[in-house]
Amino acid sequence: LADEDQSHAMQVIFGKSSNAEFVSETYTAVTYHNKSPDFYEEVKLKLPAKITGKHHLLFTFYHISCQQKQNQTGSSETLIGYSWLPILMNERLQTGHYCLPVALDRLPNKYSMHSPEQKIPNQNPQIKWVDGHKGVFNVEIQAVSSVHTQDNHLDKFFALCHTLEGQVTFPFWILDQKITENDLEHELKLSIISLPSAGLEPLVLFLHQVMDKLFQLTVQPIVVAGQTANLAQFTFESVVSIVNSLHNSPDLSKDQHGRNCLLMSYVHYVFRLPEFQKEIARGVPAAGPIIPESRYYTVGRSSAVNVGSRLLQSRILSSSNPDIAGTPVLADEVKTLSSSKQFHEELALQMVVSAGMVRENVFKYAWFFYELLVKSMAQYLCQMDKQDSSRKLRFSDRFKDDIITIVTIVTAEIGTILVKQQKEAEQAEKINISLAFFLYDLLSLMDRGFVFNLIKIYCQQLSGKLQSLPTLISMRLEFLRILCSHEHYLSLNLFFITNQSAPASPCLSISSQNSSSSSSVQDQRIANMFELSTDYRQQHYLTGLLFAELAAALEAEVEGIARVQKKAVNAILNLLCSHDLDSRYSKPEIKTKIAALYLPLIGIILDVLPQLYDFTDARIRKTRPATSDGEADTSTINHNVALIIAGNPVNTMLRSSAIAFSSLSSKPTTPLAADTSRDLLISFLWILKNADQTLIRKWAADLPVTQLNKLLDLLHLCVSCFEYRGKVSSDKVSTQALQKSKHTKARLEEVLLGNAGARGEMMKRCRGPGNERNFGLNENLRWRKDQTQWRQGNERHEKTKADLDQEALVSGNLMTEANLTILDTLEIIIQVISMSDCKDNVLGSVLRILLHSLGCIQSSYFLTHCFSTLRALLAKYADLLFEEEAEQCSDMCQRVLDHCSSSMDSTRTQACATLYLIMRHSFSTISNFARVKMQVTMSLASLVGKSSDFNEEYLRRSLRAVLAYAEEDEDMQQTMFPIQVEELLLNLNSILSDTVKMREFQKDPEMLMDLMYRLAKGYQTSPDLRLTWLQNMAEKHTKRKCYTEAALCLVHAAALVAEYLSMLEDHKYLPVGSVSFQNISPNVLEESAVSDDILSPDEDGICSGRYFSENGLVGLLEQAAELFNTACMFESVNEVYKVVIPIQEAHRDVNKLAYTHGKLKNAFNNITAKGSKRMFGTYFRVAFYGAKFGDLDEHEYVYKEPTITKLPEISHRLEAFYGKCFGEDAAEVIKDSSPVEKSKLDPNKAYIQITFVEPFFDDYEMKDRITHFEKNFNLRRFMYTTPFTKDGRPRGDLKEQYKRKTILTTLHAFPYIKTRINVIQKEEFILTPIEVAIEDMQKKTLELATATHQEPPDPKLLQMVLQGSVGTTVNQGPLEVAQVFLAEIPEDSKLFRHHNKLRLCFKEFIMRCGEAVEKNKNLIASDQKEYQQELKKNYNKLKENLRPMIGRKIPDLYKPVMKIHRETKESCKRSSFRKNETSSSSSQNS
Repeated sequence: LADEDQSHAMQVIFGKSSNAEFVSETYTAVTYHNKSPDFYEEVKLKLPAKITGKHHLLFTFYHISCQQKQNQTGSSETLIGYSWLPILMNERLQTGHYCLPVALDRLPNKYSMHSPEQKIPNQNPQIKWVDGHKGVFNVEIQAVSSVHTQDNHLDKFFALCHTLEGQVTFPFWILDQKITENDLEHELKLSIISLPSAGLEPLVLFLHQVMDKLFQLTVQPIVVAGQTANLAQFTFESVVSIVNSLHNSPDLSKDQHGRNCLLMSYVHYVFRLPEFQKEIARGVPAAGPIIPESRYYTVGRSSAVNVGSRLLQSRILSSSNPDIAGTPVLADEVKTLSSSKQFHEELALQMVVSAGMVRENVFKYAWFFYELLVKSMAQYLCQMDKQDSSRKLRFSDRFKDDIITIVTIVTAEIGTILVKQQKEAEQAEKINISLAFFLYDLLSLMDRGFVFNLIKIYCQQLSGKLQSLPTLISMRLEFLRILCSHEHYLSLNLFFITNQSAPASPCLSISSQNSSSSSSVQDQRIANMFELSTDYRQQHYLTGLLFAELAAALEAEVEGIARVQKKAVNAILNLLCSHDLDSRYSKPEIKTKIAALYLPLIGIILDVLPQLYDFTDARIRKTRPATSDGEADTSTINHNVALIIAGNPVNTMLRSSAIAFSSLSSKPTTPLAADTSRDLLISFLWILKNADQTLIRKWAADLPVTQLNKLLDLLHLCVSCFEYRGKVSSDKVSTQALQKSKHTKARLEEVLLGNAGARGEMMKRCRGPGNERNFGLNENLRWRKDQTQWRQGNERHEKTKADLDQEALVSGNLMTEANLTILDTLEIIIQVISMSDCKDNVLGSVLRILLHSLGCIQSSYFLTHCFSTLRALLAKYADLLFEEEAEQCSDMCQRVLDHCSSSMDSTRTQACATLYLIMRHSFSTISNFARVKMQVTMSLASLVGKSSDFNEEYLRRSLRAVLAYAEEDEDMQQTMFPIQVEELLLNLNSILSDTVKMREFQKDPEMLMDLMYRLAKGYQTSPDLRLTWLQNMAEKHTKRKCYTEAALCLVHAAALVAEYLSMLEDHKYLPVGSVSFQNISPNVLEESAVSDDILSPDEDGICSGRYFSENGLVGLLEQAAELFNTACMFESVNEVYKVVIPIQEAHRDVNKLAYTHGKLKNAFNNITAKGSKRMFGTYFRVAFYGAKFGDLDEHEYVYKEPTITKLPEISHRLEAFYGKCFGEDAAEVIKDSSPVEKSKLDPNKAYIQITFVEPFFDDYEMKDRITHFEKNFNLRRFMYTTPFTKDGRPRGDLKEQYKRKTILTTLHAFPYIKTRINVIQKEEFILTPIEVAIEDMQKKTLELATATHQEPPDPKLLQMVLQGSVGTTVNQGPLEVAQVFLAEIPEDSKLFRHHNKLRLCFKEFIMRCGEAVEKNKNLIASDQKEYQQELKKNYNKLKENLRPMIGRKIPDLYKPVMKIHRETKESCKRSSFRKNETSSSSSQNS
């Protein structure tokens, strides 16, 4: 109700779904037969905007009659009583739990002004209450309001603040407390102190109002009874406590930097300088001055005398120090003084004088107070119209002193945390970043010289505190990179210092004072522009500091420095990116001046060249070797000057051994990571691209040769770094990786492309119409506080094909531009050395970079320019290059010839012209031309042998183009040059023709190796080419994991080198030739086919490769030993090192000898450990039949296959391969190994016969082949058997079963430099049935003997062999053989010996069976006794059955031999055999 009249009931109760939206009354449910009912209803009300003391809730209670009494009419509801609850009490919403009394009578007038729990005065008669005015009705009130605080602390604070804003008569009431004039100051202080104790939810709801009131009280002290109340300290401490509470609450959101979002929004959107309300004048004398806008609030006394007029006539007192005695001043002076007290000054002062936990929290959440300071300073400048005034006069000296004190204290606090509280390092980093952003903002508001002095104080303080070099550099780097991200960074660094028409300095800073005395640096030495000199640091203060930190980080050699190095390099790179993307600096002349600012970075990068990651081999992390010239670097950095500029006294820094920079240079440096090196090289190329080319030329001309070579080494590294890598294969990458790649590539493209020149136009055309991308629009140009991302998410992101294509396009364009920049720099260096005397030392390095560029994946646009540069270099320095750089000229021929097979017409045209000019310029000297011809021939051989993607047709076109050039060159027509070119090209074409088949048989490894072997054989008169082909074969074998064959290829190559070394040098420690290698393999002797009467190694161009030397020989042999070791051919490792060791001993190379003997020790240990467990190759006979095979028709080969290759495996492989070649129906495998009758074969088919073969040795050979290795090495003879019968069937009865033994002899011994070798001889032996039986019985007897004498014994193997010999199921096997061949003495006397031999075999067989049965008896367990008895029984039965046949002798065999006829050598052997056999038989019978 808004009044006591029920007609004034307000429509504020939310209705139910069946009623109106708002109603004025609502009913609860009826509770049946319950004297103490519970009502569960929840009623929701909408409070009016303005609530008065009359607003209240009225509760009416009814009794409901379920049954009406007789004669009762009317409603069943009987009114019982009333209760009420005022909504406001002491100006506060009443919320919580209440127990209200119930009145039985009608409520009197003005009841709503009182609480029902109190007795209403002046009532006659008195109101009747239920239970004598006791509380009987329980109700709970909850409020949801953003207008009413519902918190006692906030209520009291706002009530007191409201009291201060009006004219209040003392005493007055706040809540239940009476406030007198003397209590006002005390109560106000208490309310301010208790504000942080308020509930978090109401505090958050009224945060903006609370902060505004506190800031008003901070700068506007309260005057009570003429005395000034000092509230600034209390309000500041309360603000700090509130900030701490909000940050510590887990329920409130924070940004990625840990800053409370509520406080951020308050500072950004809400905070304004406190506004001064008008003075409330009460009883002011007419003569007194009236100031309409007074700075201070006044509080009236009970006498209603305005104390404000007294205050205006007293000296304004500092809110921070009210004890200063005041002196009377005039009214206008009072107005001036009152306006001089500013919020930013008071805030800075409170930050300075704070102590204890307050100061600790101020540092912890410094970002908030820094933001308040900066915003209040900016608003102050706007209100006072000081934007255009001198920066030095904008703020008072006292305020500047406070800022200096703040920076000093905060820096000291950062150092203290890092030194004493390592766990709080993250907090120190946040404070450091907040301080950096604070100074960043001050650069836009205050005198720049003053801010630079603050930076100096920071560096000096931090260096004095920290002893850990990585931490020190990391903190200062983070600090500097934020400052350097200022929008006027370039102006602050006076990048236009060389411009005569440069604008005035933006501030009266240290830099501007120095620049005023000199407007140009044209008189300085150009070399100084590339050094971090004292003048540079004075003129370019921030950049000098950043470069000093970068140099210190790169030179440091301490743990954890890698992360710091990456941060330093990233800071530089991001600066360059921001400059390049800034539209203000888009003009080329401005970019030139910006690049001049960063010239000292080139000197720094040259100093750290040995540390840079070697991109030439990305799979192995290694550092580039330091230059061996031994000369000191001319562009060293004076670290002492850097420390002085940074604010560090030199003597202080030198006392600390941990950060004494002078000692770092002598220590081994830390290699840089790949991404760090890449970013550093990007920065280097950006400077080279945008710097004044004349300046670069003059600088290069003054460089010493050592420094120039270092620069060329750096360019060589850049080529490797910026090679095109192709598209990303995966479609899914992490968000972090995606952002990084897009961010980096987009920035780098914009950094290096620029907007001017033909290259930029080419890049734009490559993008295509409609494909332009606004790179960098969303990039963080600088480290904005509202944009900087400290962490990146790890969500997954899926790339589309379009994204990948675009990435590949951008990456390709970037790599092209990077390499073009390198090429431009090389052009400058070529121009420089043409005017100097250092051609010999530099030209080779220039050529090396050009060839390296040609060897990398490049765009056709770049290749056009690269070939042009190469031709110009040849035209200018041809003789010098051909004489001094012979090896690089060989590489040049190979690179150019490689591009002659390119599918791009423009590339082929350029390559052809270059190849012709190489020949033409080398023709002036016969030796040079001979060498070039050999190099071109070798290059072609290497190209077709190693490259699988060269195009033969394109290469032939290029060769024809070169021939056309020679025929049309009029100047050379009178010489022999055209004829020699034609001869060379004919030779090259023949090589190409030989390699056509190689291309056709790329998928047939055996045929491919045959063709390569044939080519190598054809180059036997050209040792360089033969060596090349042998290496190609070794590489192919290695890819197929045929390590033995690869090793033998290298052994053959080493033997070839040894042959020619023996012709050139006569040293005892060198191998005599290929003969010295025959213990490794007898096949090596074929390398001796070339002798000095065929070819002389002294001839120019012959044996000119790097392998034709002692080092080359040793290198080949060491590679071969490694491959032998991989193939488990450890015995061959020993033989190889037998050739190497004398050479190493002759050179007294102890380290190499130790290494070699270590390898030998490992090899011998492996022989002992593995022994016969090693498994070598498996061999098969493969015969080809059919015209489809061409040259292979009716040829037989022995194939060496990997270990444990089964016959079905090789059959399937060959059938599948030739099925693809000739058609699935045209290729057929012959299943048996019988002789093939070609007349019965289908001429339209291709037949393959595959048979498993085993190495075959004569008896005399077995004497020398003892070890497992010897039985599997140097194999030339192989055997396979074929069972057959007279009627053509493969199998028959024992009397009909014949066997054919075939012995194959190969052209070379296995293993060889290829895996299949021709069969040159075939021998066949036919065994009769009885000989077959003898062989079978001998085999069984050998198996029994082996199983019986095996150590340790194997019971399972023994029982298995026994079961196969005497078991009941197989008794018919041996017994049937005996019954067939031994039952009767043969009639044919020729079979007597075979009969007797078989009888002796059975006799030995029975003996071995007995030994095995007895052996098994000792091995069986108790549960196998029955099995043993069964074996014994079967053995005895077999023995009894065989006894009569074994005991039967042929009398003719044992007659005395009187005379032996020796007709032939063979008959002698047979007679001796008979005699020995007879004697052995006699001994057996006896």
